[in-house]
Amino acid sequence: MNSRERVIAAINHREPDRCPVDLAATAQTGMNASTLYRLRAALGLSPDPIRIVEPAQMLGDPGEDLLKLVGSDVVGLWNRGNFYGYRNENWKPWMMSDATPVMMGGGFEYDVDASGRTWVYPEGDRSARHSAVMPAGGSFFDSVDHAEPFDMDDAEEADLTPRQDFKGDFSVASEEDARYWEKESRRLYEETEYAVVGLLGGAGLGDVACLPGPHVKEPRGIRRMDDWLAAHLLFPAYVDEVFALQTEVMLKNLEIYRQAVGERIQVVWISGTDFGTQHATFIGPDVFRRLYKPHYKKINDWVHQNTGWKTFYHSCGAVYPLMQDFVEMGVDILNPLQLSADGMDPVKIKAEFGDRLAFWGGGVDTQRTLPFGTPDEVRREVLERIGILNRGGGYVFNPIHNVVANVPPENLIAMYQAVRNYGIK
Repeated sequence: MNSRERVIAAINHREPDRCPVDLAATAQTGMNASTLYRLRAALGLSPDPIRIVEPAQMLGDPGEDLLKLVGSDVVGLWNRGNFYGYRNENWKPWMMSDATPVMMGGGFEYDVDASGRTWVYPEGDRSARHSAVMPAGGSFFDSVDHAEPFDMDDAEEADLTPRQDFKGDFSVASEEDARYWEKESRRLYEETEYAVVGLLGGAGLGDVACLPGPHVKEPRGIRRMDDWLAAHLLFPAYVDEVFALQTEVMLKNLEIYRQAVGERIQVVWISGTDFGTQHATFIGPDVFRRLYKPHYKKINDWVHQNTGWKTFYHSCGAVYPLMQDFVEMGVDILNPLQLSADGMDPVKIKAEFGDRLAFWGGGVDTQRTLPFGTPDEVRREVLERIGILNRGGGYVFNPIHNVVANVPPENLIAMYQAVRNYGIK
């Protein structure tokens, strides 16, 4: 099997010739540039600055040489724009706090304050309020509240204007976007043997990372995380209308995307909304079913009725109570399986959902084992997870979410060696 065939088999619940691997194909399966730079050095690869493909988490392009070396089977069809509303083009050099050299998109505009914090402007517009910040010595950015103040205590449902508040957050793709997708999907499909994940996005309903509007110059309405979660109970019609707007735009973009990429992608990334904490879901299943599930089902139904793509959903945390709902609303692939969270037993989940959901990730704990364990501990955990999740297909290897900064290269090498050697006696 080549890489594309291997991934296609896996996501269709057929056991491939070996466990497929994803290194940095999406914004939830990537690697922080600092760690990526040191991994490349440890493997004797070129020390060129790391090109940043997703600036919020400072995720880097691993390079074709590293993809081949670790046996990765997947690439991402990235969009031209990024989390902060500027394009990944016209690259310019920047230095991370640990001296990692990187290349940022030309629209990356920032200030550094007296305490060493780095503040980012949305769309690279210095006339706007900052929309994100990296603390001194940090390795990624956090969104910041930059909307006009909103008083939840004085708000009345009848006075709320959800479509007006969020009209700047969701937009229909341009002809230029479509031409880029057509050209890049053709290159990836015809010139490589990788499986291709189309990173369309745009349907992360209620994603708290996006809620402040990091790419929006003048966000308004209910934007604070605590206010937003409270609005699910206090102003459910407001939340529902935001989702209705988002879904309408997403369906238009899916049609444009289909015309641009055809069947040259195998997977389409739909949502990165986290529904779980370490111990429970953010919202109750009843609220999820009432506000989220109908919109997501509409999106998944469109994909399955009009394409051969598999839908990819990301959610961290203790989401076992929602997994049957994921199945019913048409999710094909769930990422990452945070098996360290409460109730996320891999044996139980594989047995209960393994014939209906493909799992992408969960291969090693990125909170404990990968950054703080020994190479032997990493190997043992990887082999254990693959032994459970890869059986019968339906699995693509990746750690639990992105690999953060300061992970020892020897642990990453042990991880990829373990995947490659799985099943070899």
